Amino acid sequence: MIKESLRQILDRIPDSVTLVAVSKTKPNSDILEAYESGQRIFGENKVQELTQKYEDLPKDIEWHMIGHLQSNKVKYIAPFVHLIHGIDSFKLLKEVNKQGEKNDRIIPVLLQFHIAQEDTKFGFSLDEAADMLSSTEYKQLCNVQIKGVMGMATFTSDSRQVREEFHDLKLIFDKLKKQFFNGNSDFEIISMGMSGDYELAIEQGSNMIRVGSSIFGGRH
Repeated sequence: MIKESLRQILDRIPDSVTLVAVSKTKPNSDILEAYESGQRIFGENKVQELTQKYEDLPKDIEWHMIGHLQSNKVKYIAPFVHLIHGIDSFKLLKEVNKQGEKNDRIIPVLLQFHIAQEDTKFGFSLDEAADMLSSTEYKQLCNVQIKGVMGMATFTSDSRQVREEFHDLKLIFDKLKKQFFNGNSDFEIISMGMSGDYELAIEQGSNMIRVGSSIFGGRH
């Protein structure tokens, strides 16, 4: 079933869109089934679960941290994480840089923006991100690489609202690219869209989607 679900999603999305298979709460057997079908990129939202799966599973998996990350937990994933999606504060970015330095790595990250109507979502505003990227302190960080942006739309059946929120994130990406990353080909990722709304997200410019239940079924 997992193999078939993966194939259906990959058939639906353009080659230019990266699929992150969200494996949170899923057993290793499910992840291995997806792995044996060719999937190599997996997303987790809890540090403890992510580090355990990294230990247990094949080493050519690219692990993405997609959940809210606390500064005091960065050290556990810094040695191996492939991409951190949820950088939602300057404090967190500085901690990732510090742990990158300790591990002699440049850690790729995405800036998370608050595009939803819900207060429970985390993220920068455009002004906050611009202030950070303009600062001398930011320019001294040598062990992080900002690869793009991430956002989550409001959990609603109103597709017009979801489309507008994704459109807002694409505009934010375009503004940051022009002002701070002009000519920087590494700033390229727009991570938006999940099982229920990834087709809308791709329509609005997403090139990385985070899909869990459409691949693995409901939560265990």
